[in-house]
Amino acid sequence: MSNGWPWTNSPLSQISHHHKLSPYYSVRSGMSKSVPPFLVQALLLNLLQLAISRFFDGEMADSVAEALQAEEYARAAAAAPRPAARPPAPTEAAGLTRRNTSGLTPAPRIVPQPSHLARKPPLLISLLLFPFSLVWRIANGAIGLIYLIFPFLPRFRGTTTTAATTTKRSTNPRDTAARFIRGFEEEYGVVSQLPWFEGGYAQALDLAKKELRFLLVVLQSDEHDDTSHFNRETLSSPEVVAFLKTNNIIVWGGSVQESEAYQVSTALGCTKFPFAALITHAPNTPPSASSQGMSVVSRVIGTCTPAAFTQKLLTAINTHSPALDRIRTQRAAQAADRQIRDQQNSAYEASLARDRQRATERKAAEEAARRAEAEAARLAAEASTLVAKREQWRRWRASTLSREPEEGTPAARVSIRTADGKRVVRKFSKEARMEEVYAFVECMDVEDASGERPSGYQHSYGFRLVSVMPRKVFGPESGTVGDGLWPSGNLVVEALDEEEAD
Repeated sequence: MSNGWPWTNSPLSQISHHHKLSPYYSVRSGMSKSVPPFLVQALLLNLLQLAISRFFDGEMADSVAEALQAEEYARAAAAAPRPAARPPAPTEAAGLTRRNTSGLTPAPRIVPQPSHLARKPPLLISLLLFPFSLVWRIANGAIGLIYLIFPFLPRFRGTTTTAATTTKRSTNPRDTAARFIRGFEEEYGVVSQLPWFEGGYAQALDLAKKELRFLLVVLQSDEHDDTSHFNRETLSSPEVVAFLKTNNIIVWGGSVQESEAYQVSTALGCTKFPFAALITHAPNTPPSASSQGMSVVSRVIGTCTPAAFTQKLLTAINTHSPALDRIRTQRAAQAADRQIRDQQNSAYEASLARDRQRATERKAAEEAARRAEAEAARLAAEASTLVAKREQWRRWRASTLSREPEEGTPAARVSIRTADGKRVVRKFSKEARMEEVYAFVECMDVEDASGERPSGYQHSYGFRLVSVMPRKVFGPESGTVGDGLWPSGNLVVEALDEEEAD
């Protein structure tokens, strides 16, 4: 954050606030035992050149990140075996370091943790600490009122106010993003139509990784003097908005006064505002550098014109788009292969289902045929048994027929015409029942009148006896012969159809 003094934004001053990044500090802490002196001289010379160019030319580069990478490359060079050759000149080492610092930096996945509310102290301790708390609140309110009346005073404070002192309570990332977007639109108008991502940073990073898109992270500080100018003149310009929409870039923004944005700024190495970082999937990033495979491919630090802003992003996009296109092609080929395999599996499953259905139908047909055969055999056996019992009953009934009355005995003379046209005349006793006449007709052709009555058999006659003039049907249970055929009668045998027989 700028406080009005140019030297506070120089690389050396920023590195002094991060002693763990300073090569000189690394040398003093024991690195001099492993790093050759010529590399230390080259690093110091490079840092001095960066500081001078930044102070006089306004170079917009992330010096802290460059110092980090320079120190890492120096350690790697010290650990690697060196051939027996002359040491390079300081200018050559500086050029080598400058080329190496153009590498990518990892973009870790940040998931903000909800802050826990402070525990309420006991009543006794609260009463004892109340005077001190009251004095602290009054003093804090007075200082805040003075800063509100004289806004230029924070610039002259001895230490730079960081976002850590003004961070707010952690809330839902979606709510935080919605509040930031709403505040941005209220401050700079909705005409900008920036494609803000309404969600958390981790969700935006996952979406960019899944869809192989570029993610632009915009970090701002409300206390910075250049924030309003950058948002109004650069970020909301039609040129930048059209560029972001044309390249389908995911835009996520946040204020470092919020917990999530502050954690993201710390992870991305943000040291000056306004800050913008372009993140994408970098296949060449070592797995140890970024577990998510996402890297920062471009940084825009401080204010700049819309043309310079879009040009820097376009350079990074043109550099990394071919690799993303190759990955998209590979994923498309894998998706096509997966779809073909799914179609083949579906066809195979459908063929198996058809085969199983055919086997089931064939088995059902075989079972039905088997049952039909068994039923036919059963019916045939029953019919054969029925015929045998019928014949046995006829032989038995023929043996039990009453004799024809003798001459001089009262008897009814009955003339019977059979179904084949034969005419039979027989005398029956007046007290004989009509069933006797039916039995006579049924057993007319039986030659062997002997045997016993079959058990479990109920005989039914397949014909009926009727008189012609007038027509009258005489059933087996129609009474005696004397009731309807006295003293004589003429009967005709009529065969019954299947329904009547049943």
